[in-house]
Amino acid sequence: MTSIESTTAPGFHFRSVRHMVAYGFGAGLSPWAPGTVGTLVAVPIYLLLSLLPVALYLGVLAVLIGVAVWACGSAARDLGQQDPPQVVGDEIVGFLVAMAAAPAGLVWVVAGFLLFRLFDIYKPWPVSVVDGRMGGGLGIVLDDLVAGAMTWVVLWTLSEMVTASLRYAH
Repeated sequence: MTSIESTTAPGFHFRSVRHMVAYGFGAGLSPWAPGTVGTLVAVPIYLLLSLLPVALYLGVLAVLIGVAVWACGSAARDLGQQDPPQVVGDEIVGFLVAMAAAPAGLVWVVAGFLLFRLFDIYKPWPVSVVDGRMGGGLGIVLDDLVAGAMTWVVLWTLSEMVTASLRYAH
């Protein structure tokens, strides 16, 4: 066992790809707000993926969602819990859904981050409808995908409002 493995949470295996994905490359081990720290991990991933054409972004995102369902479900089974707080791979893909086709710029990334965390933490309808309704990896990831979709809708609406207001300002 390496020194890193000996200082991490029980059940986390540093050399396991599924654990690295599920724990957000270790972000889920944060003692404070692991979901928020996991979402922070998603920001540089989003910035890299945002360089891709939208269709390719969505293709990569679909693969990442599948990987997250597998990894999060597997890690939750290893821990013997339904949706352990240290499993944050769902926050990563949820944020990537939120930012799909979002306008470019730091303001939009920050707005997307804050809105996604708000929807993920407070779980308004329809997030609350899917939260805890099914088990396994899909159950862990699904509420974050819905929170991401809600965030995307709000960002798109705000973007349209900004665009319209700039168009009429001239």
